[in-house]
Amino acid sequence: MDLLTGSEGACALWLARAALEEKIGGRKTPPPPLTPVFAEKRGVFVTLKEQGELRGCIGFPYPHLPLGEAIREAAISAALQDPRFPPVRAAELPALGVEVTVLSVPQPLRADPGQRPGAVEVGRHGLIVRGYGRSGLLLPQVPVEWKWDSTEFLDHTCRKAGLPAGCWKEAAVDVFTFEGQVFCEE
Repeated sequence: MDLLTGSEGACALWLARAALEEKIGGRKTPPPPLTPVFAEKRGVFVTLKEQGELRGCIGFPYPHLPLGEAIREAAISAALQDPRFPPVRAAELPALGVEVTVLSVPQPLRADPGQRPGAVEVGRHGLIVRGYGRSGLLLPQVPVEWKWDSTEFLDHTCRKAGLPAGCWKEAAVDVFTFEGQVFCEE
């Protein structure tokens, strides 16, 4: 994955924040000049936090949209459509912290099911677990924040998919890894 520069990361954060301010706060500001990376199709997630607590997180694991458009759509969806939370109100915007995670393309985890924990690198890999008609994703920063080992990370990703912990040991369950470049507002 080609990494974004620090200034491109700042621009990604600006795009997410501006989308929220426009859609929820009714304030529109012209965008800064965008580098060509924002026209490339990339996977991305936008995470919203309030006082360090999750307030919304939605994104696109696969590169279906140009990065600039994907950031804006993910930001608005994280604020208004995350089913775990009520929609963000305009009064909340100043207290929200924005985080943008630009993803590499997910790849199948190349390990026998019982050996999967040894192939997962906590702090580097994000996970997607897919099986029995369900799918769940956790970003690479999540197990670090919660101090999980690779087995716990796999178990929690199964639960995020609505599957039982430990189902990653089954050959019928697919596990994918990806990497993410994380940008956070100060």
